Amino acid sequence: MDLRTFLMQSPDLSDAACADEFASDWKRKRVSKGAHLTRQGQPETDEFVLLDGCLVSSICDQDGKEMSVGFYMGPCVVTPNIARTRNGVSLVSIVATADALLARIDSDLLSKRMMSSEPIRNWANGVLRDALSRKVDREWCLAALKGAERLTWFRQAFPGYEDIFPHVLIASFLGITPVTMSRLRTGDKH
Repeated sequence: MDLRTFLMQSPDLSDAACADEFASDWKRKRVSKGAHLTRQGQPETDEFVLLDGCLVSSICDQDGKEMSVGFYMGPCVVTPNIARTRNGVSLVSIVATADALLARIDSDLLSKRMMSSEPIRNWANGVLRDALSRKVDREWCLAALKGAERLTWFRQAFPGYEDIFPHVLIASFLGITPVTMSRLRTGDKH
């Protein structure tokens, strides 16, 4: 999908002239499967719209253990910069799990566009609200649900992702071991 079409799906950016002008601020970026879009601990100032492909975001602890914290299947907006960086440094690594096509814009430029355009401001604020809502839903899942219920929640929240993303990443996202994930999936088949 092209960026203009994606942007115009939002009621905030349904005006063609506004969407065209806003889309012209973004630059295309291709990322090959296995390549990093961002790296935890590295400077990061961009906002991204994933037009095609798949990405996963993760956090690595001090011992090198990686935990998946987000999945993206295009077309969609990647979690906004303000929610994945601190002081201009990325808190997460984002890796392509399939070849990906993105649009990117510097977050300062987006902020300027938000201040000068109510439709862009409304669109961006909606994106941030959606990202925070997804984060809260996942936190609730991890705190309130047991393994089988977490997998059921994942299937409802991310339909079809189980067939697209590696199960080890999904298990990590759900806070369960890959062995538990396999057992839960096998138990579903009986």
